[in-house]
Amino acid sequence: MRPKVDPKATAIRRLELSRPIKLAMGEGLVTPERTFFDYGCGLGDDVQRLRKLGITADGWDPGHRPDADLREASVVNLGFVLNVLATEGERRAVLKRAWSLAGDVLVVSARLSHDRRDLEGTDHRDGIVTNKGTFQKFFEQTELRSLLQETLGTEVLSAAPGVFYAFRNEALRQSCLAQRQHRRVAIPKVRRSEQLFEQNRELLEGLMAFYTERGRLPDVTEIATAGEIAEKFGSLRQAFAVVKRVTGSEGWDVIESARCADLLVYLALARLSGRARFSELSTQLQLDIRAHHGAYTRACEEADALLYSAGSIERVFELSEEMTFGKRTPDAFYVHVSTLPSLPPLLRIYEGSARHYVGHVEEANLIKFHRHRFQVSYLTYPLFEKDPHPSLAESLIVALDVLTICHANYRERDNPPVLHRKEAFLDPTHPLYPRFATLTAQEERRGLLDDTSTIGTREGWNERLRTTEYVLRGHRLVRQRAADALGKHLPTPLSFE
Repeated sequence: MRPKVDPKATAIRRLELSRPIKLAMGEGLVTPERTFFDYGCGLGDDVQRLRKLGITADGWDPGHRPDADLREASVVNLGFVLNVLATEGERRAVLKRAWSLAGDVLVVSARLSHDRRDLEGTDHRDGIVTNKGTFQKFFEQTELRSLLQETLGTEVLSAAPGVFYAFRNEALRQSCLAQRQHRRVAIPKVRRSEQLFEQNRELLEGLMAFYTERGRLPDVTEIATAGEIAEKFGSLRQAFAVVKRVTGSEGWDVIESARCADLLVYLALARLSGRARFSELSTQLQLDIRAHHGAYTRACEEADALLYSAGSIERVFELSEEMTFGKRTPDAFYVHVSTLPSLPPLLRIYEGSARHYVGHVEEANLIKFHRHRFQVSYLTYPLFEKDPHPSLAESLIVALDVLTICHANYRERDNPPVLHRKEAFLDPTHPLYPRFATLTAQEERRGLLDDTSTIGTREGWNERLRTTEYVLRGHRLVRQRAADALGKHLPTPLSFE
């Protein structure tokens, strides 16, 4: 007997924007300057929230808004629609219809195989019919990518596991790729006063902000105050000379080098999905490349050499040995996600190759570079900052040699792995580094970290603490007797403030 399916039952009420739309907003694709259309909008919660943000948005749904018009828009969202369609023919037809409406980019999301977990239902075709009467198809990442590329006839860009962008606007695609490699750098501080600078501070601060963002002087078409600056200083270059006199040139040299490296990482990773012609890039990106690398061909050649080098695990781990931060084991090198922009370009390309395949893993905060296989793991420790020894909640392994992902959920496990020496994962300039390092020094002095073979899990670590006269209070190791004498209630060994 064929199971009964109710497509309308898949729609749910949302208390916030859906994950794919939040991702697209974070990458600068959904903005008030671009129109938005939600194909398969369900109850329309995303549309309503976007309108409140000043975005021109509309939507259509076969079950809940069947009379709404199908409209072309700069950005079209096909959110978790493909997984409720029971045949591949239906999926391809819907993809083509949604693609025909997209002026700049189509955002597509679907559920992946690890989303099934304990979901109960009856097998039907290539999915299941749930107990709620909804059909659900669970894709593999590669399967979903192939379906999109074969149906739409274009390369797609991974945004996150199960979320992809398909671009009609090549300049927008390249800008999105480049922005992913754009690290944040602080504007150098004014170190000494100068009358000419102080008289024109507001004007020059706009120039400083632009240079910090791009690592170069703007073209006269890129900054609204170019004419006023030229009138007061003679040219943008002469104005910036005044800036360097009061701030020093060292910080600006660092920014320029950072932007130069960011472009090489972008160009290397762009090769994985087909590098654009120079004429297809945005004007701003063209100016960036000319300023930092001279010729596009020269920049691409240098990027290709880096991409080739990233294929050598030996070279990758030679670099990791030179790092002043990161945890090293015989089998891997670990860093906190905050350190990614500070890694050498080669390591950024190695990790970027994994992210090119899987997209952004939103909650992951540690990254593991495997030493003996082309694999990158994204590890999620939700309480990394607060818990002195946080538990692993999830891991996602991206196998670059076979292009597969493996997801593991530790949230319900009684004895998950826990972390020690948290400062090792951070750059020493991180604000939490001193607190973490102080705790590690305390634990080392008391011998708590001597035998690492038994303390890698929650139970093992708790047992180690029970054999000592110490307990943890936040990121402090406290003698139990002193705490008892004060009559204070202390948290259990793994609790935190």
